[in-house]
Amino acid sequence: MKTTPLRRAGAVVAGLAAASLTLTGCLYAMIPEDGARVAPTTSADPDTDGVAADLLPFYEQSLDWAVCGAFDCTTVAVPLDWDEPGAGEIELSVIRHRATDGNPIGSLLTNPGGPGSSGVSLIRDSLTYAVGSDVIEAYDVIGFDPRGVGESTAVTCFDADDMDSYLYDIPEDPRGSDGWTAELEERNQAFADACEAGSDGILPHITTDDAARDMDVIRAVLGDTELNYLGYSYGTFLGATYAKLYPEKVGRLVLDGAIDPSIPGLEVGTTQALGFESALRAYMADCLDGQDCPFRGSVDDGMADLGALLAAVDAAPLPAGDGRELGADSLMTGIIAALYSQDSWPFLTQALADTLAGDPTLAFTLADFYNGREGGEYADNSTEAFRAYNCMDYPDDSSAAEEAAAEELIADHAPTIAPYWSGPDPCDAWPAAPTGVREAIPADGAAPILVVGTTNDPATPYEWSVALAEQLSSGVLVTRVGEGHTGYNKGVACVDDAVEDYLLDGIVPDGDLTCD
Repeated sequence: MKTTPLRRAGAVVAGLAAASLTLTGCLYAMIPEDGARVAPTTSADPDTDGVAADLLPFYEQSLDWAVCGAFDCTTVAVPLDWDEPGAGEIELSVIRHRATDGNPIGSLLTNPGGPGSSGVSLIRDSLTYAVGSDVIEAYDVIGFDPRGVGESTAVTCFDADDMDSYLYDIPEDPRGSDGWTAELEERNQAFADACEAGSDGILPHITTDDAARDMDVIRAVLGDTELNYLGYSYGTFLGATYAKLYPEKVGRLVLDGAIDPSIPGLEVGTTQALGFESALRAYMADCLDGQDCPFRGSVDDGMADLGALLAAVDAAPLPAGDGRELGADSLMTGIIAALYSQDSWPFLTQALADTLAGDPTLAFTLADFYNGREGGEYADNSTEAFRAYNCMDYPDDSSAAEEAAAEELIADHAPTIAPYWSGPDPCDAWPAAPTGVREAIPADGAAPILVVGTTNDPATPYEWSVALAEQLSSGVLVTRVGEGHTGYNKGVACVDDAVEDYLLDGIVPDGDLTCD
């Protein structure tokens, strides 16, 4: 048994607040179309300073832009294998919202996290959630789907029916038994085999190092001499990796909701379990203060009753109208989805009350939202891409003793979550061996880099932001005291001012900053 990084850990799009608790499939307000605009057909002059000769065809490419609603869209070619640029190419989907003042500082690349969340969708569907209005005015805001993701050359595995079975079917044997483990291992193998069969040889090249190198091509063909970047959650690891590879090309980097690049996957999964337990206790305290809470007594009483509910649906799953059954794993997925944003807590309260009354509909709505499932279909390939990146980025170097110690720690400090956290490692079945290394990233020589951390962030615990800011030679930490995932553009003026002073004017806080 092993704890592994949470699927789609910390993706910004997992926040439920802006869905107004309706979860209709469109998270944020759409940007109105402007059919009168005409996109330029080619990019600015690319920056090819110091580029190796075999990479010049990628760095010197011209871009054909097309108008797509209020945005411009294009594709960028990058090497399939950065070690052998002539061995083939893949395509990245890129979207641009032009600076509204007509005189941009430059391009601002963005990434919503995951790994596996779509940067194109983030900007197309949720521009004002991704960045503040002053940034929209001053920058050409760029979204892109990293290799393997979304509208780029993508990892492809299961169809919707098989994905439903993989994510929602309840094993026949009791949790933790040999039969339960064997069934999950079989499912993981079937999923990995489908990914290998459907992904046309790209799986060994779906790594964060490769994706960071791709960002340098995007930077260059957009005509920027330095990379300006805003990355959330996993996007902080992507941005820090870029700074490691190209410190001299770092412009203004904001890394919000950081991942510590030095810790192994086992520790990532363990720390996340503790983080979600902490967030769940904060939710419970808030719930108990309200009239609609289905729990009573102290926080410990409420957590015990929630644990009893999870155990009850684990033993006797609740049937839903679509034929699925809600077991403890799907209910836990729904709980985790709502913990990404404090504004989603009322929705979680209603879902838990309904589940206690025998109706799993809202709990499934939350779980579906987390899994990207809409109307029985899957809106993206985030599950597939998440697995591909993590299995390549995290070497399996933990011992049996370390795994046992991690499970004991979770059981002691995250007792509500612990029974549903560990299981067979899905990366054991992955067809490509990991190539990533877990190491501190100092990025010596880089310009100042802003790291934003939230003190009770469940998905990317605050200690990771502290660690990354300390590792980076030029790191400056901005702390948001509060609940939920990530800190910028969440209505905290102190955080927003620090980030936007930096992005717009290059003003770096005079030392680490705490925003209550």
